[in-house]
Amino acid sequence: MSGISLIISFVIAIVIMIWMISKLKVHPFLALMSISLILAIVAGIDLAKIPSIIGNGFSGIFKSIGIVIIFGALIGTILEKTGAALKLADMVVNCVGQKRPELAMLIMGWVVGIPVFCDSGFVVLNPIREALRKKISANPVGMAVALSGGLYAAHVFIPPTPGPIAAAGALGLGGNLLLVIGMGVVVSIPVLIGVYMFARRIGDEVSISDEEANAIISQSYEDLIKQYGKLPGGFLSVAPIFMPILFMALGSIAKILGISGAFGNLLAFLGNPIMALAIGVVFGILLLADTNKLPAFNDMTNETLKIVGPILFITAAGGVLGQVITSAGFVDYIKENAAVISAAGIFFPFLISAILKTAQGSSTVAIITTASIMGAFNADNSLMMALGLTSEIAAALCVMAIAAGAMCVSHANDSYFWVVTNFSKMTPQQGYRTQTMMTFIMGIVGIASVYILSLVLL
Repeated sequence: MSGISLIISFVIAIVIMIWMISKLKVHPFLALMSISLILAIVAGIDLAKIPSIIGNGFSGIFKSIGIVIIFGALIGTILEKTGAALKLADMVVNCVGQKRPELAMLIMGWVVGIPVFCDSGFVVLNPIREALRKKISANPVGMAVALSGGLYAAHVFIPPTPGPIAAAGALGLGGNLLLVIGMGVVVSIPVLIGVYMFARRIGDEVSISDEEANAIISQSYEDLIKQYGKLPGGFLSVAPIFMPILFMALGSIAKILGISGAFGNLLAFLGNPIMALAIGVVFGILLLADTNKLPAFNDMTNETLKIVGPILFITAAGGVLGQVITSAGFVDYIKENAAVISAAGIFFPFLISAILKTAQGSSTVAIITTASIMGAFNADNSLMMALGLTSEIAAALCVMAIAAGAMCVSHANDSYFWVVTNFSKMTPQQGYRTQTMMTFIMGIVGIASVYILSLVLL
């Protein structure tokens, strides 16, 4: 098949996949797998080779990043169920103060959103927002927007949430999650500033009645705390998140300094993302013991696996699509026309991710699919190579560009849109003015920040 025919086939395949997911409500795993198979046949790949291509693409993802995703999600579940997420939020409010409620909600959401899914994070933290609103008469809409934006920024930019972990693995950074975490923090800062400015302004323009606001305050903050018996201490609340980061940092430092011998091997071992996150799980177990919830650990693990299972399979199916794209010759054609396509640079993955996000609603699916299309930065036959993004820094920036695109935009086909609007008692129209506009701003500020960083770092 000629190059133009390959590109047309690819575009049609993506459109059909989006239609299957958004309109026919086909599960993304089945949509990705079926489209990958059809695309392989249409592209003229030898039928005898297709099963092995599918198998290699599927197993490669599990081998590189599957355990990391499971451990990261398990840490998030433990923090949520033990009340550690509320403790982190309480610490943020105490540091920032009640005189800046939007800022408190923003930082609270960002910190808790690093290990906890944004949907469940909003549900967990919303009572704090409501209790604070009632106590100091703060604007409920501005606080809701700030909380939502803080959670969302961490959710798409910073591991160990599944999206950026999967993207890091697909782009060849599975062994250097610390770089992705650091880059995610850096890119998050201007995005959070944009959210804060927007939250302050939109809070004065959109209002809900006191009757509606009071209707969702089902319990005070003190009553909420009583559900957990007692909140854990600050160290154990923070440790499951920051101890893995610490050990990954030590492993990177040992590599940079060339530390060898038994000590260097030990640091390299503990700094591997799998082992570092395993240490985070160990601290999570200590947290469970401290809060007398250790008997519930098995149930929490089962619950986590139920949540993560679909994400893992979608990620693996994305790996299949990436393998088919490589085997079909798409990348070879793009390399031949690299002068034209490379002009898009870092904006190329952003646009693909934004289209996928807006069309089908899931940020995680958009991130995983786009990353699978891009391929590893160090692979000769990947889009990353064709676009000239051939270093670890370039790959980390590409993860950020994909994440920024996966924000644009949250609307009626996104579950998070309905979580935020319903729990905030906003109408869908108000949700479009707040949540949808906010995510658009976040995406634009995010890709602008990534572009500026690329000018400096690449």
